[in-house]
Amino acid sequence: MTSPDPTPDRPTLRRRLLAAHQAWCATPAGEAAQMQLAQRLWEVLVQLEPDGLGVYWPMNGEFNPRTLALKAQMQWDCRLALPFAQRDPVSMHYRPWDGGELSTADECGLPSPAGRPVQPDVVLVPCVGFTAEGYRLGYGGGYFDRYLATHPGITVIGVAWEHARLSKA
Repeated sequence: MTSPDPTPDRPTLRRRLLAAHQAWCATPAGEAAQMQLAQRLWEVLVQLEPDGLGVYWPMNGEFNPRTLALKAQMQWDCRLALPFAQRDPVSMHYRPWDGGELSTADECGLPSPAGRPVQPDVVLVPCVGFTAEGYRLGYGGGYFDRYLATHPGITVIGVAWEHARLSKA
């Protein structure tokens, strides 16, 4: 009998973490964590008072930032934005979002508003996994990584569940 690989490749690790996120978020502990994380993120946003807040459309098992974003919009008249991802060439930009439901999608099939690109000053970035050193495991497309590399002045807040902490990059 062979033992499981202690360091799986990134696609395998990503699949495992995403399955764990989805299962955990459906539990009472996961539901409570949504509220606790919203409170903690709000405390950070109160300190930053962003003019423009880039959020993401949550996928299964991710923290849903919508209520938090709408609260920031009301509190500071903060402009909200959601990403729009292009497949060829691979790139991403943010578009203005009024906080409402969306009827359009980006080239990856994720809900995204129409409109001209905007640049938020604070962005929430979903993390499938992360390390204590600040490395992020995303979905594997490199969209956020490319965007952040070309916008170094933006304040980035990685959003992840504690069980997504990885021991090393």
